[in-house]
Amino acid sequence: MPGVPAAVAGVDTVRAERARILAELREHVGDLAAEAGLAIRAQIPAYRAAAAPTTAELRDQVLSHYVAKLDALDRDRTPTIDDIPFVHKAAMRRARAGLALHDYITAYRIGHQVLWDAVVATAGHSPPAHEAALSLAAPLMRYCDLATAHAAHAYTEFRHHLGTEAAETHRTLLDALLDGHLPDRGPALSAARAHGLDPGARMVVLTAIPIDPDPTAPHAPNAPPEPPAPYDPGAPDAAAPYDPDAPYAVSAALAGTRVVDARTLAVVRQGEIVAIPTLGHTADAPTLRTRLSTLCAHLDALRERLADDDIPLAIGVSTVVTDVSALPAAYREARAALDLLPSDGGVAALPRLSAFEYLALRADPTATHLVDPRVRTFIAEDRARGGVLIATIRAFAASDLNLRTTAARLQIHHNTAQYRLRRIAERTAHNPRHIEDLIALLVAISLTDPALPPP
Repeated sequence: MPGVPAAVAGVDTVRAERARILAELREHVGDLAAEAGLAIRAQIPAYRAAAAPTTAELRDQVLSHYVAKLDALDRDRTPTIDDIPFVHKAAMRRARAGLALHDYITAYRIGHQVLWDAVVATAGHSPPAHEAALSLAAPLMRYCDLATAHAAHAYTEFRHHLGTEAAETHRTLLDALLDGHLPDRGPALSAARAHGLDPGARMVVLTAIPIDPDPTAPHAPNAPPEPPAPYDPGAPDAAAPYDPDAPYAVSAALAGTRVVDARTLAVVRQGEIVAIPTLGHTADAPTLRTRLSTLCAHLDALRERLADDDIPLAIGVSTVVTDVSALPAAYREARAALDLLPSDGGVAALPRLSAFEYLALRADPTATHLVDPRVRTFIAEDRARGGVLIATIRAFAASDLNLRTTAARLQIHHNTAQYRLRRIAERTAHNPRHIEDLIALLVAISLTDPALPPP
């Protein structure tokens, strides 16, 4: 190349070869995934067994890995666990199928080898192509190390959880707790102590339900609060409303949730997952609030992670109880909390709500009909314009009716806040400066708010 140093020209040539290799691999990535799936089934007898994944499912899993690898190589970045959310669910399926961990990890090695062979074959024989292929070796190994470590951890965690579930100890313990008493002897009592569930402990009950796209299904979050009918995957005419492994994945994830040192008791029970996290024995209100906040943050993160695994979830959380005899009522609270959620699920934690917010969320249509029509019209129109005046009402209430504090909270001028309050009074015939009118406005806003209030 005239006028260009040889070293620079060499670098550019290697980069061009690297881009060419990746582009050609992308073009044939589906065929490569199918080839890897066949190689895995040919070399690992367990993958040919009836309980092993089907050829199509195995190919799709390999394809997800190949696409993630090529994306990371294209962008020249180190992949993270967030780039491979599909691994956790696949590990759960392999553990449920009884596949040995050695066979599971060997499948990763075979899949990696097939892709590397394709890299070498695609590169060809020129020195720049060889150098480009070598530049891909280390990133591919880093991806393989990340994926196998994550898969092995998820597999081991889930197998351990299945073992405790099979022993029925946790189920026996949960049945006793939801009947309002601690077991007085045996493995169930030992399990209660191991989970920090003893007299004087602060506890909450939560219930989690994987969501069916069909909102009329008995386990949907807007269904009546009776426990859903058990799903029998072995029944000849049974049609799984959602992935039958999903409740076990949720149960395993909840069991790993800790606020204090103890693990959380979590059991799959009649199609739902019931868990009882302990918050320790503290009677200190600030510490208890902090622990509740930590628990809710864990649940939010867990729901997001499971959603990435195609397990949308509705979670209801009770108020705090301090005695085992109150657990049956707490379970009913958790079930009722599910009714506060929209059809796509979420986390409805009663400790996050005030009594006012809870009553507004639980109100029947008659309560909405009792709202002044002028206020209903005002709320609908203001929401359509962005909700500026509604935000002003809420900020004014949160500022203890202090106009200057309201203006600072909204980052507007004092005169602007004053003008907005006048506009609200004119349009609704309710003056926010009068406490009775302000309460009526807040109630109307909460009754017509389609979203669960924030904490």
